[in-house]
Amino acid sequence: MSVVRLLGFATLDCGCVVGRYQDVHANREVAYVEEKGPVCAAHLHRRNHTIAIAPAPRRFPSALEARAS
Repeated sequence: MSVVRLLGFATLDCGCVVGRYQDVHANREVAYVEEKGPVCAAHLHRRNHTIAIAPAPRRFPSALEARAS
């Protein structure tokens, strides 16, 4: 078992809810299906199992936001 940090949740087009976590020791992101959508037909979307999703785009602050902080 490893220590993970919650990064956020996302809802897929099929209605499944996916939690994104960062594995603290391995420094990698992992996504788990938290809830399966009521009409999801994907057999790979199983509750409490990992799923491959595209990485979240990195957002860099604009010059105005950087000055404000």
